[in-house]
Amino acid sequence: MKNLFSLFAKNQSIIYKVFLFVSATLLVIYLLPKGGQFKYNFQKGKPWQYENLYAPFSFTIKKSTEAIRQEEEAIRDNAIPYFEVSDENITPISENFEILLGQNYVDSLYETSLKTTLRIGNSIIADIYENGVTDEIHAYDGNKLVYLKKGNEIEERNYSQIFKTDDLDKKVRAAVEANRSEDIQVLLYNLLKDVLRPNVKLNSNLTESAINSEINAINPNRGIIEKGGRIIAKGEVVEGDKFQILNSLKAEYQSQIWSKSNYLWLLVGYSLLVSLVFLMLFLFLKNYRPYIYNNNTKVTFIVFNILLMVFLTTLVLKIHASYVYVVPICILPLILKAFFDPRVGLFVHVLTILLLGFIVPNSFEYMFLQFIAGIVTILTISELYKRANLFISVGQITLIYIIGYFAFFVIQEGNIQTMEWQNFQYFIFCGLATLFAHPLIYFYEKIFGLVSDVSLLELSDTNSKLLKELSNKAPGTFHHSLNVANLAEASANEIGANSMLVRVGALYHDIGKMLNPTMFTENQANSVNSHNELDPKESAKIIIDHVIKGIEIARKNNLPDRVIDFIRTHHGTSLVYYFYKKEREIEGKANKEDFLYPGPIPFSKETAILMMADSVEAASKSLKEPSSSIIDNFVEKIINNQLEQGQFLNANITLKEIETIKKVLKKKLNNIYHLRVEYPE
Repeated sequence: MKNLFSLFAKNQSIIYKVFLFVSATLLVIYLLPKGGQFKYNFQKGKPWQYENLYAPFSFTIKKSTEAIRQEEEAIRDNAIPYFEVSDENITPISENFEILLGQNYVDSLYETSLKTTLRIGNSIIADIYENGVTDEIHAYDGNKLVYLKKGNEIEERNYSQIFKTDDLDKKVRAAVEANRSEDIQVLLYNLLKDVLRPNVKLNSNLTESAINSEINAINPNRGIIEKGGRIIAKGEVVEGDKFQILNSLKAEYQSQIWSKSNYLWLLVGYSLLVSLVFLMLFLFLKNYRPYIYNNNTKVTFIVFNILLMVFLTTLVLKIHASYVYVVPICILPLILKAFFDPRVGLFVHVLTILLLGFIVPNSFEYMFLQFIAGIVTILTISELYKRANLFISVGQITLIYIIGYFAFFVIQEGNIQTMEWQNFQYFIFCGLATLFAHPLIYFYEKIFGLVSDVSLLELSDTNSKLLKELSNKAPGTFHHSLNVANLAEASANEIGANSMLVRVGALYHDIGKMLNPTMFTENQANSVNSHNELDPKESAKIIIDHVIKGIEIARKNNLPDRVIDFIRTHHGTSLVYYFYKKEREIEGKANKEDFLYPGPIPFSKETAILMMADSVEAASKSLKEPSSSIIDNFVEKIINNQLEQGQFLNANITLKEIETIKKVLKKKLNNIYHLRVEYPE
């Protein structure tokens, strides 16, 4: 049991990666829709690349989405609306009319008698309420057939037979003209206008229910292809009827071939393909980014982002397939570039698009657009901490989507008359969603303990609390750190390393000296050296301890691990030679182990650059009469000595890059000491 526990402890990193690999694979398989993939790839407007295709079985031809949409529109246009009569009793209305007439009729004003006026009015009321009255306005033709619902009975009528309150004036005029009683027209109109009550309304629910019933009854098929019938010949253009037949075969193939009986084989196929994608990710990290591969947190972070994009895409597809371009896939390379480097961002983006290719419609079009957009993201955003860069890049990404989609549509349809321009809104929404990268980076930094260029920019502020404390307690060390930061940043820019990271690392690399600043020569205000009264071993221990104390201060102030790495490695496993030599002179011998820094040695280009810049800058203070040749030899000697000690064995830095850094350091030191050509007197 003890041996098993020991084996587990030694290989826990590998075991965790295996667990992460299996879990990620299973989760992606769970998220992917369970359906087979049609073995032929075809595009509308493109020639058929395969041999002549014959129907492997009989199947029905599905109507196109456009054809079904047209049928639905036709059903809505020709639908018979339902009107409901709420009350057919006209007696109260007639009574009200008679009362009002008695109150307003004056014998001396009208030639038509009261009795005749009452008869004409009741006749109009009876005629109006024969089929009901409505005050609603609808755009129906007068001859439009409508259903009039009276209680439980439904009668057919023309829309013109339902009386509209706006037609009252015309109705009254016709009635008085027929009775030659034009003198009472105004009186009748005003009285009837007051007593009439609409009793017919459009029953929208019943009408819509009838329409939906007809739409649901639409036959999605329009014909049948018998087994063995030729569907398409090689070289024939996939368009029109051929395109629809192929889509029908694809749908039928997936529903018939991929059934419960072979569901297990479907899972096996998906498992192998998804496993290959994640295997490529782990192999890439192991071979080309070992510093990421060896950090389980960083590997988890990358896998988490892949799963997040797969989850968001599948979720959107369940809502509506046309919304797939709203998912901001380009956030993935953008964030990974912010935390790692462009190559990692692009590689992970490509693998994620390969996974999404299983589930999205028009997978070739989708993958092409996302590949191009991802490349544009990597190429355009160089400094994410500059806000303008993100907005510019998002604008370029959106433009790429729009141009690509437009090109694909023209190729497939051959015109732009049928283009649905509202689809371009999805790309704009996608661009706006990509702006969410900044807050997302902040959350990731807090959750995963990573550091981005945005945080590095904040840490590089010399007015920050920790750097202010350094400048107050150890001004000489602070000045030295600034010089080292300038040298290291220039060197990093020259060889393509992360200049912002190396600058921040340089600013904080010596913060451990704050606890005992006068023990370091750059902070000694006078010629008195405190080390003269100490044993060489004690002096060496104080010098070496500034690394350990620096790490403690950094952790206390929540500096990121990537910055703490510079504190740990800036002396590597080098020797405190001055006190080692002094010990030998006093004692005649010295234990080398007592004068060595604990390490580790640099393990990246950036930490290697800092070691070189720090050693050269610190030692340059000892030059009494610096000249160009002296500085050149001095830089060569220090860096070559570090090479001989094997300080750069773990750093992914080449000899050519080291030679480039030497040139930069020589040039910068020459500028610092203002060396000029000696002119003859």
